[in-house]
Amino acid sequence: MQRFRSLPLRSRLALLVAAAVAFGVATVSVTCWFIVQGKLYEQVDNDLQRGMRGPPGAIFNALNYCSVTPENTDSPFRNNYVQVVKENGTACLVDNSMGKVKVTRSDRTAIKSGELNKSYFRDGTDEDGNAVRVMLKPLTTTTADGQPGPNVGLMIAASLKSTQSTLNDLALVLLLVSGLGVVGAGAAGLWVARAGLRPVDELTEAVEHVARTEDLTIRIPVDEESDDEIARLSRSFNSMTASLATSREVQQQLIADAGHELRTPLTSLRTNIELLTRSEEIGRPIPPADRKALLTSVTAQMTELAALIGDLQTLSRSDAGHPADRAEVVALQDTVEAALRRARLRGPELTITADLQPWYVRAEPSALERAIVNILDNAVKFSPAGGTIDVRLKGGELTVRDHGPGIPGEELPHVFDRFWRSPDARALPGSGLGLSIVARTVQQCGGEVTLSAAEGGGTIAAVRLPGAPTAPPDMP
Repeated sequence: MQRFRSLPLRSRLALLVAAAVAFGVATVSVTCWFIVQGKLYEQVDNDLQRGMRGPPGAIFNALNYCSVTPENTDSPFRNNYVQVVKENGTACLVDNSMGKVKVTRSDRTAIKSGELNKSYFRDGTDEDGNAVRVMLKPLTTTTADGQPGPNVGLMIAASLKSTQSTLNDLALVLLLVSGLGVVGAGAAGLWVARAGLRPVDELTEAVEHVARTEDLTIRIPVDEESDDEIARLSRSFNSMTASLATSREVQQQLIADAGHELRTPLTSLRTNIELLTRSEEIGRPIPPADRKALLTSVTAQMTELAALIGDLQTLSRSDAGHPADRAEVVALQDTVEAALRRARLRGPELTITADLQPWYVRAEPSALERAIVNILDNAVKFSPAGGTIDVRLKGGELTVRDHGPGIPGEELPHVFDRFWRSPDARALPGSGLGLSIVARTVQQCGGEVTLSAAEGGGTIAAVRLPGAPTAPPDMP
């Protein structure tokens, strides 16, 4: 079995096909041989029964032949073994031209039974060991004075030489045909295996190419009209490589964007720290106002770095994790209330109104709150001093409307891109990842988020999440 498993798949398929055909051919051949054997033996038995009926008086003459010299008799049973068997098993020949058939214990038992209307058939041998087909018919005898005599059996046998020769020839023919069938089946199985596994070979070559070169652009040609297992496997492989290629591009873009965004605060930090260090080394103190400005800049750059790293971690968890495993039923109105409390602390000079109706969604609580906080932070950031922010939650749609400068129409398609920042907002604090986090979180919850210009100025952020206005029964 271990050696069989070590063979190539096409060889195993060819062997399995050959074995299956061999089993089928062997079954048919053996069945055919036994059917022919039965028919031939049935024909021999019918011939023996016709011989038993014989010409008129033949059986009577056969019984009387035991008392005369065989050489002087004219037997009515030509070309058959004919003998009369007594109860003790001794036999006398009616015709000694064919020879004598060996008497068995079953023959003696049948003679003693005296069932006159029954004939017994069996395979046997003559005194020379030749195979014969034997028919025994028990008979009763009468003495000269008309009294019942001992039971005897008239035994007629036919040689099976021609029958066995026919069966041997048939067995040879069936063996040759079976052999040719098995060889042909093996060759056909190997051809079918090669043809059927050609797409698998192409898939294997593609996988080996990807493993060797890390080239994810390779695709396997697939018949779009085919829906068999090989076509489905090829489509799945193409989809997998396409997803991996997209994931790699996104990863590379994220790394490039992150490196670009990190370069600015790191450069500023390095410059400020070098100034402070040089001042200490050369012993020329920096004026207190300038020193305070440098330290304030270092603190701001550190805060920006911490925020950027936190946003990157959030995005990486969203990309690599399985939010469905951490999701639970969340009261969206409570989450919005918590986010509003944080927004009011960040914009105490603003007026934030809220009209929240119950809505229950399935999401990861912390990620959902972070997304809503990011939306409110943007509204707070771009609202003028003393401005108003209107927050509404109705029918599963959360809208946040600010009265800031708004977003130009040509910039709206890019607002959810990672690290994208409006030219007017690049001077403001932020990493450019806030709305990307919002879009990813809402998408994982099965919803959608949009930004649009509001009438009279400002921006409306709309988040639509699937859910229900009432809590499920199992919600704590």
